[in-house]
Amino acid sequence: MPFPVESHELSFEQDIKPLFRTKDRAAMLTRFDLFDHADVAEHADAILGSLLSGRMPCDGAWPEADLEKLQRWIDMGKPA
Repeated sequence: MPFPVESHELSFEQDIKPLFRTKDRAAMLTRFDLFDHADVAEHADAILGSLLSGRMPCDGAWPEADLEKLQRWIDMGKPA
């Protein structure tokens, strides 16, 4: 799936962390912390795969723009 290029640099704190809700974090805390840059960076490909396949979140798909943002952040090297 092609993702359009945005003009600004992304950061975990400002752009990626806000994509995850408190209830998403709570559901995943036994495996990793969705509010922690290192944890999300380590599991980013699996997280994106689960989002794209519809396995996560359980209550509805992410908007395309949010999926694109996460993919772009991964492509940028997962900056903090």
